[in-house]
Amino acid sequence: MKPFYHLGTVTRINIFVHWTTVVMFFGLFLYYLWRGVSLGAALAGVLLIAVVFGCVLLHELGHALAARHFGIGTRDITMYPIGGVARLERIPRVPAHEFWIAVAGPAVNLGLAAGFFVFNLLTGRPLSIDALLPPRTTIPGMLMWVNLLLAGFNLLPAFPMDGGRVLRAWLAARLPYHRATRIAAWIGQAMAILFGLAGLLDFNPVLVFIGLFVFLGARQEVRAVAETERTGYGYPGPA
Repeated sequence: MKPFYHLGTVTRINIFVHWTTVVMFFGLFLYYLWRGVSLGAALAGVLLIAVVFGCVLLHELGHALAARHFGIGTRDITMYPIGGVARLERIPRVPAHEFWIAVAGPAVNLGLAAGFFVFNLLTGRPLSIDALLPPRTTIPGMLMWVNLLLAGFNLLPAFPMDGGRVLRAWLAARLPYHRATRIAAWIGQAMAILFGLAGLLDFNPVLVFIGLFVFLGARQEVRAVAETERTGYGYPGPA
């Protein structure tokens, strides 16, 4: 089995999907059938999840296009079961650039949520969060709330998520870059531990997995910055 599958190219950026994402979609399809729904309903359920992943892809494209604005290319975007990752060619050297690149993704989700809000308002569909739950579930209402939740979750100051990168950019304007990264990473790892504990107490494996992902991601980012500092690469921040 290939580790990655090429979906296509958007604005000269290659889009890949990891094999675990393919397995997840196939597993969801089988789960829907196991629950006794019709073949059409199972396909519709998988298609709806695919639309949500489309919103996540637009989020990542927001990062990539903001980075391009500042002269930073994007190697590719890969979709995983827990979200997408846009691999930039280099770390932004200016704190303000990292700030705008980080907020561009959540800004896309807020824009999508605003669009669905207007559509729901004009068509008389429910605007409350009940739209996420049956029997009041509506696709436009669900997508409005999903995009709001994506924006809010990504803006949590848990490095290396978008909110953590915003925090590092703010700190790097005042502190040396490596120190700003370590502080942001410590905060991210603390939040990751809280995610993990909440998942264990609530028997929620998704929260545990997110906590592990954030914890390891923060540690990896510290190592990467240590390497770039050793080779003189990256923006130093104020002395």
